[in-house]
Amino acid sequence: MLGHCAQARFVWNLALEQANYYGIAGRKSSPSFGAQCRQLTEARSANEWLAAGSQTVQQQALRDLDQAWRNFYGGTHRRPTWRKLGRHDGFRIVGPQAGRVRKLNRKWAAALVPKVGWIRFRLSRAVPEAKSYRVTFRAGRWHIAFAAIPAPIPAPGTGEVVGVDRGVAVAAALSTGELVRFDTDRLDAQVRRTQRKLCRAKRGSNRRGRVKARLARLQARRADTRKDWVEKLSTDLARRFDLIRVEDLRVRNMTRSARGTVEQPGTNVRQKAGLNRAILSKGWGQLVLRLEQKAPGRVEKINAAYSSQRCTACGHTAPENRESQAIFRCRACGRTAHADLNAARNIAAGHVVTARGGSALAGPMNRELQHASL
Repeated sequence: MLGHCAQARFVWNLALEQANYYGIAGRKSSPSFGAQCRQLTEARSANEWLAAGSQTVQQQALRDLDQAWRNFYGGTHRRPTWRKLGRHDGFRIVGPQAGRVRKLNRKWAAALVPKVGWIRFRLSRAVPEAKSYRVTFRAGRWHIAFAAIPAPIPAPGTGEVVGVDRGVAVAAALSTGELVRFDTDRLDAQVRRTQRKLCRAKRGSNRRGRVKARLARLQARRADTRKDWVEKLSTDLARRFDLIRVEDLRVRNMTRSARGTVEQPGTNVRQKAGLNRAILSKGWGQLVLRLEQKAPGRVEKINAAYSSQRCTACGHTAPENRESQAIFRCRACGRTAHADLNAARNIAAGHVVTARGGSALAGPMNRELQHASL
């Protein structure tokens, strides 16, 4: 199985290098998928290591790269990148063998892997009707995933609208008054202790290898916890509300490093790095992605400008309204509320503030009032 992972990664990287070379050389196009398959056959006859592996696995790596290029030129995905050892260990099986899955009992089933045989796996859910499956190896654990697109969650038909404000202290605040928290403090403490042990371990020692393996398991466990929280929250929102409004945040830009360059070094680099880790640990982007997949057409992105400074009662907008992370007190009407809940209600109402103290509707409303007074 590890050999399949290594060979699929090698074939992917070799084909990617070939495509990059043709792009640098200024040629019209790189070899097609069929031409690369013929080249793979020649490489297998000349290389015993490749010939010992499965041709199905290696050809599928070429097919996956070809689809990745199509997605990139279609504008739906990013440019294909290199696959690295320890990060992209896996392979995919497509074809008649993908359907050769048999259920052993209520908790276990078995799948046929080329040149390996029947491999047992635990049934975490019912196996769907799929034409392919992917086997991955991460942090000392093997996973098998079947490619199947689930049906979207139907709208409840109640007409209810909810606003979701994403934060660090409170992972998600809903306009209904709910504060959904997601904390992994115990796991974070274990990760920090293991990282300190890793720094003290001698490079190349057996102890360092054991500590690295433990750190990888802890980080994978933390990622699984975050993914589980995102799945449960997105399913709950898709089932309860007809329309879900979220902030239009550029998470990738918000989590950029503040390190700067040698000529222009950044400021507060360590503080910004801590903020970036806190944002990414809450799964902001993953939550919106899963909402759009489970409730297609029912997710609206609202401009988040000044949503935490605007009073939902009187509309007064000022930076002094937000006294702290959790306290919102309007300087005009004196209304007091939780800051995240106030922002969530602004998002649910669809308020788009274009300038400090005014909304997108302020201009037309003022003109109508002036016309009425005349």
